[in-house]
Amino acid sequence: MGRLILQGAELVLPAKPLALTQGDPAGIGPELTLRAWLERSARALPAFACIGNIDHLANVSDRLGWSVPLQACGWSDVGAVFTDALPVVPLASAACAVVSGRPDPATAAGTISSINQAVAAVGAGEAAAVVTNPIAKSVLYQAGFKHPGHTEYLAYLAARGGVEPRPVMMLWCEELAVVPVTIHEPLRRVPELLTTALIVETGRIVAAELRSRFGIAAPRLAISGLNPHAGENGTMGHEDGDIVAPAIAQLQAEGIDARGPYPADTMFHARARAGYDAALAMYHDQALIPIKTIAFDEGVNVTLGLPFIRTSPDHGTAFDIAGQGIARPDSLCAALKLAARMAERVLTDTAS
Repeated sequence: MGRLILQGAELVLPAKPLALTQGDPAGIGPELTLRAWLERSARALPAFACIGNIDHLANVSDRLGWSVPLQACGWSDVGAVFTDALPVVPLASAACAVVSGRPDPATAAGTISSINQAVAAVGAGEAAAVVTNPIAKSVLYQAGFKHPGHTEYLAYLAARGGVEPRPVMMLWCEELAVVPVTIHEPLRRVPELLTTALIVETGRIVAAELRSRFGIAAPRLAISGLNPHAGENGTMGHEDGDIVAPAIAQLQAEGIDARGPYPADTMFHARARAGYDAALAMYHDQALIPIKTIAFDEGVNVTLGLPFIRTSPDHGTAFDIAGQGIARPDSLCAALKLAARMAERVLTDTAS
């Protein structure tokens, strides 16, 4: 399974640093960034630079009593700086006052600028991958942000010739990789949104990325049904036979090892997980409940289908605890390590 890339061997670090966005500066992103740097040796983290406001990071560090050394620098200096100080690539936008735990639309320009700069750095070959701290869509919307969310904005930035790539969200931990086919949709809308074409397109992208970025030569996909017992031969709904099964058959015809539809309630125990590399679930909670049960603190959000690597912690801004120094950096650290391994895999495959 894709998790094997972090098992059985020491982490091979990419030659270029990772571009870490600031996220919403009033959330827990700044303190997670500081803690990740403080724990860089103990967690064997790759070199990264935070694209953010160095004064705000310094204020958070001082308020928490961490005294993290910070140094503004360009991308070419990150590797040399990282050993002794947290490298900070300054934001292109104007700084503004930030209070931890108090979201403010005035910070939206900086949040967006940080994302833009990270993508640009990877596109210019200055950074190996994008790792994003959490943002708050509601804050961005108040400032006029027109995109549905973080991932959609990254797809917009990755557009070529006016055509945006189709991003796919995968949640990853060492024990499980799972993809929701429909994501942030009300449950009552899922049956009408779910189509054979959508499942096939998602399966193609997942299989391709498992090969190219996770090094799995012949990915095995387990695909869940929509209804209890995968519809039980139509007695609990016809979607599994009419929509899901034809998608699996089409993926198989294309040479992809896709299996199912399986009842979702029997797909995620340890013995079942050993039989596939990634699971495709039909809706949000069907996918996220198992991985958050298995790895609540260590799960990573990976965006497949983009022309660059993007990982993120699998949690939000947590404004309610921001600035208290109690947020755990486990998921961010896992996201940094996974991004580094994926980047090294791409470089190795390109060189060969």
